[in-house]
Amino acid sequence: MIQFLSENIELPEIDQTKVSRWIKQIAAQYGKKTGNINYIFCDDERILEVNKEFLQHDYYTDIITFDYGSEKQISGDIFISIDTVKSNAEGLKISFEEELHRVIIHGILHLCGQDDKTTESQAEMTRKENEALAQLYSIET
Repeated sequence: MIQFLSENIELPEIDQTKVSRWIKQIAAQYGKKTGNINYIFCDDERILEVNKEFLQHDYYTDIITFDYGSEKQISGDIFISIDTVKSNAEGLKISFEEELHRVIIHGILHLCGQDDKTTESQAEMTRKENEALAQLYSIET
């Protein structure tokens, strides 16, 4: 079950049916089924609290992914700061919607085993995000 929740903000407008179908499609490409995935959309202050409390990091970020999955099934809580997604979209001169979708699938790629700790793995993550975004835009609603 994929849920879209919010803390401290309004839930962003997302085609939840289409995005859920997309998430399942991408997970399947990595040989995974989707279990319980909770997207928690929040503001910068909330993601900073989560970052400090659970990761001992004292900085803002766009996404934090908590992985509760198994070898065959992805499950997790994915916190996304809408404030940071908006500012990143502005800085990159792309639409908020495109950046939000990129961050949404970024969390799924983490749950599927992709990391982004090195320059090389960051480039690979971006390539996989771009492939996934292309698939989203081809899904019928």
